[in-house]
Amino acid sequence: MNISIIIPNYNGERLLKKNLPKVLEAVKDYRKGTIEMIIPDDASSDNSVAVIKDFIEHSKEKNILVKTITNTDRRNGGFSANVNRGVSLASGDILLLLNTDVIPKKGFLEPLLKHFEEKDVFGVGCLDESIEDGKTILRGRGIGQWKRGFLVHAAGDLDKEDTLWVSCGSGAFRKSIWDTLHGLCNIYNPFYWEDVDVSYRARKAGYKTLFEKESIVTHEHEGGAIKKNYTATRIQKLAYRNQFLFVWVNATDTHLITEHILWLPYHLLTSLKGKNWELLSGFFQAVQLLPQALKVRRKNKKLFCKKDDDVILAS
Repeated sequence: MNISIIIPNYNGERLLKKNLPKVLEAVKDYRKGTIEMIIPDDASSDNSVAVIKDFIEHSKEKNILVKTITNTDRRNGGFSANVNRGVSLASGDILLLLNTDVIPKKGFLEPLLKHFEEKDVFGVGCLDESIEDGKTILRGRGIGQWKRGFLVHAAGDLDKEDTLWVSCGSGAFRKSIWDTLHGLCNIYNPFYWEDVDVSYRARKAGYKTLFEKESIVTHEHEGGAIKKNYTATRIQKLAYRNQFLFVWVNATDTHLITEHILWLPYHLLTSLKGKNWELLSGFFQAVQLLPQALKVRRKNKKLFCKKDDDVILAS
């Protein structure tokens, strides 16, 4: 299998210097196909572009081609748009998506790739050794269920192979299915819910999403672009906005749509009473995107062959 490693960057100068060589070290011995590394930059205002250029010019791994592409709009467009920009250059059978704050461990690639021998596998997630507040927490498998009109997702048991979604910060995806699904949905820009969304769409289209605990990466969340460039309030508003949008573009079971509509006044009134301005702001931002969400919904429905209840993993 030929592999395209996509490492989307936004103002990650320090992380690029630190982690790009480590990614190369972890994959340099792969011999079952070609490897290319693509580093799309999303209009960084730091020295990222120069760092990427220098890395490309001085890369010592002659069997690994390193490429980059920049956002010509000269303003940050968001995670989905940046990943899709990188994928537009990809020639591999498998897309390996890694955040700039993710460091793969030696030997992580082979366990990940073995699952793609099954033709209906869309994505496979890694085991994240997630560094949070100085502690290492193991993550990587996702579960979720519909409650009070929303999809509520959570971390799942790491001893199981199936997962509700594969992280776009540390996961592998079959490019042919990625293209069929039209990649990440830009409606979620600048970030959050895009990886849950693409995996959910894949599952509703009849494909599998899996978790591989033997493929291990270290994820230094505190050093990532989101917390570095956005306030906690802004992050929360976007998370709520995209939670609404996820329902509007993906839910098709009649009972789920009905539940969402019936629970909506409760959520809004409760937020008003509790002064949860982030949720209220997120809702009104989502409403502004409703025409776009309905267009995405119509496109998604053409690919769906399963009901929402059939793709959920509750444990």
